[in-house]
Amino acid sequence: MPWQREVADVALELDDSGRLVYRDVGLITPRQSGKSTLILSLILTRCIVAANQHVVYCAQSALDARKQWVNNWSPVVEGSAIGSSVRVRLAPGDEGWWFPNGSHQSIAASTVKAGHGQVVDTAIVDEAFAYQDDRIEQALRPATMTRNRPGMLGAQFWIVSTVGVPSFSTYLLAKTERGRAAVDEGLTEGTCYFEYSAPQDADPGDPATWRACMPALGYTVDEDTIRAAFESMTRSEFRRAFLNQWVTALGDPIVPIDHWNLLARPEAPRPPWVVLGLDIDRQDAHAALVAVGEIDDGPQGGPKGLQGGVLEAGDRTDWLLPALADQVARFDRPHVVVDERACRHMLPEIERIAGFDRVIALKTSEVPPACAFWLRLIQQQRAWHRGEPELTAALVGAGQRRLGDGWAWSRAQSGVDISPLVAFTLACSFWLGAWGDET
Repeated sequence: MPWQREVADVALELDDSGRLVYRDVGLITPRQSGKSTLILSLILTRCIVAANQHVVYCAQSALDARKQWVNNWSPVVEGSAIGSSVRVRLAPGDEGWWFPNGSHQSIAASTVKAGHGQVVDTAIVDEAFAYQDDRIEQALRPATMTRNRPGMLGAQFWIVSTVGVPSFSTYLLAKTERGRAAVDEGLTEGTCYFEYSAPQDADPGDPATWRACMPALGYTVDEDTIRAAFESMTRSEFRRAFLNQWVTALGDPIVPIDHWNLLARPEAPRPPWVVLGLDIDRQDAHAALVAVGEIDDGPQGGPKGLQGGVLEAGDRTDWLLPALADQVARFDRPHVVVDERACRHMLPEIERIAGFDRVIALKTSEVPPACAFWLRLIQQQRAWHRGEPELTAALVGAGQRRLGDGWAWSRAQSGVDISPLVAFTLACSFWLGAWGDET
């Protein structure tokens, strides 16, 4: 598409000595604009045009990076004209493409240890909205330092994303502000910045607004598709995802972020057995699978509680049932807890996969007690999570609604996809009332 060519032409500009003009590249686009195709082209270009190059790709998590690489990019490379000359490694933790000229591409975990001990020519941080701090840059930036010597092509650091929620996506917000400042200053070296977004006061329902900020509109996306999304999504999430506008969460999260972060246990062992929580967003826009298990002793010898982790979360639901089947086999037919109303249209299929005796479908009246139970465990530090960005982002942008004498998560009042958070809550509810006076 024209916008992809424009970005590549500018970002990969060379000076008279054959060195890259820009060391830092910022690219902020609406979702479904084709940025993944551009990133793939960037990786291949860097690995093919020069020898002994190392390109590192990061997403919001190592799992997300691997999914992109295995499911979307590797089949394209293997089926292309260069496929027979590229050696592919699929082993988890050692994924990569190796080229005849000594160049290679790898995946890095989104942690402070990413890139340690390596030399990197191009670092690509995708979905940067999921980062709350610059730890990934602190890890990767030093690995590029020795690649800027005279006679070399030069290193580049790419930040690629759709915008996020300011209170959560602080790393990307800072990069956006610096990028806009660079453009205002007219910089023509060092940093280049591209942003495709609508003004904050633009009419989100006006096709003219869409045409002004969606570079893929008219190429891979049509107005009818955007109109359907506008009519089915919350305004805040539509503005963020399709207009690339920063949206503010509707009030403070129900759990303070400092407290939530205390409950993160990324390296915690899996509980002996687990229950699955499954949630589906309206119009099948998003879905999530979360595993929760009971542990006898909490951190530092505290009381028993629950440990949760996001297994799968993503757009649409075409992946959901196969993923559920895999997890049912993996965990030996676990119970699966769902919201009967949200999953009604897929409940028969869920029951066939998980087992009719293994699915617990909560009625509307049972949802508020489930939410109250989850909140009480969180407040008492008796429910822990693995610190997944998608779960934290859901908490930050989640809204609540009154339901009877209690409350429930509200998709209409949320600024983000909250299906991972809802699935976590549903899975925890399996233990509601099971601990007697202990809770």
